[in-house]
Amino acid sequence: MFVVGLTGGIGSGKTAASDRFAELGIEIVDADVASRVVVEVGSEAITKIAEHFGSDILLADGNLDRASLREKIFSDKTEKSWLEALLHPLIGMEIFQQLENAQSPYVLFVSPLMVESKQTVLTDRLIVVDVPEELQLERTMQRDDNDAGQVKAMMASQASREQRLEEADDVIINTQGLDFLDQEVARLHQTYLQLAEKKQQAQT
Repeated sequence: MFVVGLTGGIGSGKTAASDRFAELGIEIVDADVASRVVVEVGSEAITKIAEHFGSDILLADGNLDRASLREKIFSDKTEKSWLEALLHPLIGMEIFQQLENAQSPYVLFVSPLMVESKQTVLTDRLIVVDVPEELQLERTMQRDDNDAGQVKAMMASQASREQRLEEADDVIINTQGLDFLDQEVARLHQTYLQLAEKKQQAQT
């Protein structure tokens, strides 16, 4: 399977871009979705999280209180490391299975921590959705109703804009509206169809 990775900082528009690939018939494997699957109600991971942080980390229906968990891990690096050690292997297995099972001409693997987690090893090509940091801050504050301090802490926990761009094979500058995004995705889609076909031919 030809795997195209897609990443970008918080508020860059990764979801808007991946939605357009999905409209073109491409299967999406989303690391955020995989991270929710491994902490579903009753899972081994959610039990361990509740034991570690206390039962008030769960909502009344047994689901994870994500806002509360975010607060805890972004204010304490030790807690963040503990959580990552628990979840990253489980998320990795879930992602790998979904990539293996994809049926479209190529598969789009979306992860906000692609560069930090070295998930690029799973990809044949990497797209970075890029916007200036001021725009990341503005969009995320509007979208999530978070204050500037909390958004800046989240941004600081991710790879820098420069680090992501260094790893990129393709860059979508997502500052010019949805029509431009549509054009960029359509252009890249044609490139990936050709590359996926070449890879398939090389393997047969």
